[in-house]
Amino acid sequence: MRKVRWNLGGAALALTLTAACASGTREQDAPPPLSVQALDPRDVVKGAIVVDFKDGTTKAEFDAWETDWGIDLELNSVESAAVALTIAVGVDDVDAVLARIRQHPAVEAAEPLMEVRASFTPNDPRFEQQWNLRMIDMPKAWERNRGKGVVVAVLDTGIAYEDYEDFKQVPDLKGVKFVKGYDFVNDDEHANDDHGHGTHVAGTIAQATNNGEGVAGVAFEATLMPVKVLNHFGGGNTADIADAIRFAADNGADVINMSLGGGAYSQVMASAVEYARKKGVTVVAAAGNAARPQVEFPAAYPGAVAVSAVGPDGTLASYSSYGKELDIAAPGGEKRLGEQGGILQNTIDPRDPSRSIYAYYQGTSMATPHVAAVAAMLYAAGAKGPDEVEQALYAGAKKAAGHEAWTEQYGHGVLNAEASLAALGGSSVQWPPLYWALALLAVVLLTLRGRARPGYLNVLVKPAFFIPLLLATVGALFLRVWFGGADGAVGDAVQVAALPPIPDWERIIFGRGKTVNPLFYSALIPLLLSLPAIKWRGLRPAMGGLALGFAGFLAYAAWTGAPALAWMPFAFLAKPWLGFNTIICLVIGRAMLQKEEG
Repeated sequence: MRKVRWNLGGAALALTLTAACASGTREQDAPPPLSVQALDPRDVVKGAIVVDFKDGTTKAEFDAWETDWGIDLELNSVESAAVALTIAVGVDDVDAVLARIRQHPAVEAAEPLMEVRASFTPNDPRFEQQWNLRMIDMPKAWERNRGKGVVVAVLDTGIAYEDYEDFKQVPDLKGVKFVKGYDFVNDDEHANDDHGHGTHVAGTIAQATNNGEGVAGVAFEATLMPVKVLNHFGGGNTADIADAIRFAADNGADVINMSLGGGAYSQVMASAVEYARKKGVTVVAAAGNAARPQVEFPAAYPGAVAVSAVGPDGTLASYSSYGKELDIAAPGGEKRLGEQGGILQNTIDPRDPSRSIYAYYQGTSMATPHVAAVAAMLYAAGAKGPDEVEQALYAGAKKAAGHEAWTEQYGHGVLNAEASLAALGGSSVQWPPLYWALALLAVVLLTLRGRARPGYLNVLVKPAFFIPLLLATVGALFLRVWFGGADGAVGDAVQVAALPPIPDWERIIFGRGKTVNPLFYSALIPLLLSLPAIKWRGLRPAMGGLALGFAGFLAYAAWTGAPALAWMPFAFLAKPWLGFNTIICLVIGRAMLQKEEG
């Protein structure tokens, strides 16, 4: 049998070295006053300000001034009287109020009230060299969770995880939890690394952290499953990798990391990825290092999260592949900016597997484990499966400069661990499209003449109208809230019923892809289903609800950043497509809800 060769998505050679020069600032330049618009919304207490008056200012004095400012100031604590430090809550227009307050001669400072959170800084001596962890906001994310109890399978060249024969565990993996893996290259149970790539990747996921040794890992309380599928040259074959994917899925892995790629489409591997996803495993894979607009397999298979790489400046790395199958970007390094532009981790010396080194690697191979590790943290935070994990990953991703929507270079944006964990709490139930649908319903009813108008209450209380409206906007996800709680702790029957909105049913019917089918994200389904209602009037309330549900979903999709639509020659056509089809849905809904004049 001829074996198909698979190559590492890993470290490309450094080509050039450039120096960066930081310009200084003058000490006398005062910083501008804080504005709500300039702050991260997560850091601001909504509608609250803090005002620091000159020492000696009395409560009677600022009580007199607050009337003109339209706020209610109170001393922050009993200890604040001497220094006149006050706060106000329930402020409608914070920036406008602050602008007025700052003009008063008795005010020393006035600014938005901000939340301050503990920020975990590990004591690993080389943590400061890990720009990649700061880029994805790890110090804040570590305060939420660290991936405890989640198993991440690393399908790679193995991991230096044990002392066995000539192999030695690298020092910075001491204390990391491991579960039984397998070596598919040599067909034994000792998946040791004889190359270095796999250990480096595993370190990014869960390097021992805050241990006073070396560097830190992302989800450092997660458990690693070493699975060797690549030999000491960095090559492997599709049969071993497909076998390994199924092995990991069957043996308790929650996340599978594949920092590898190459070769043509393989049905065997595509089926393995699909198998893992159906078992609730999130599969993360490298987009490739060919610097071309084509995502490599296995990242390009439906069901896999495809990851491109960015450098320290947040732009697409020079070597990174990209394309229509891409999902998200993450720090992978750019050593053209200097050696420290790479990703630093503890690994083995390829010439001597028993020798430990710290090395800077670059590649989409290095970007992928960042995403896999954050996926592990999302599972630890309560995510119930790949859909919820991916939704939170994409919701938290930071849009690349100049890009508001999905792009072929960055997918949904650059990974941000803190924002994705914050997004998880509200990611399981999608209410905003429902609000849009109800707003559009009001517009439709107001455009109907009095005798042709069915009436708001008459429409809303009809299950024939309201149920299709819900199914088209939030799907059956509302069942989780009504019957099982927002955390999704429900029985199997309700879990099966918790379907996504109808426009996203294409992944149930045809399998999940990376781009959205524009025929599903259109007025086609409401149009076709409304045709029988021309003859059978009893169907009209249901079709009206369906059409308005689609209108709300499409309008919301366009407003928040249009998804990638398949077959579109240009990404900017997505929003016009969604807008046009929203109008068609409104027309259909109006026709279905209109009463015949008596």
